[in-house]
Amino acid sequence: MMLSGNTHRVGGDRANVVHWQGHSGRAYGLRPRALDKFAMEEAELYLIAKGSHVLWVGSTQDLVADPMSRSRFRLALDCATNVFSLAAPENRLATIWDLEQAAPATAPVAQAA
Repeated sequence: MMLSGNTHRVGGDRANVVHWQGHSGRAYGLRPRALDKFAMEEAELYLIAKGSHVLWVGSTQDLVADPMSRSRFRLALDCATNVFSLAAPENRLATIWDLEQAAPATAPVAQAA
């Protein structure tokens, strides 16, 4: 898996942004998180992966409201190699759908606003 990234300011700290491309073709800048210190925040959306294969995408809201999502989340954490986050978008469900079929971008992708 190629992790192409640029360094950006995120929350006052420097964080590597990894570029993934969603099923729709939309580009996402995801922030890598330490798997061994992983803790979810309410205003974030998370992608849990094994290499370049997406295992689970969701938020704390999904874990509370959906028992199936909780089961998938636990299984994903058992075999995950990577965890990424992004600020929860306005259309959370569409973004989750798009990221469930995402893959690392081969090169940073420019996207119009």
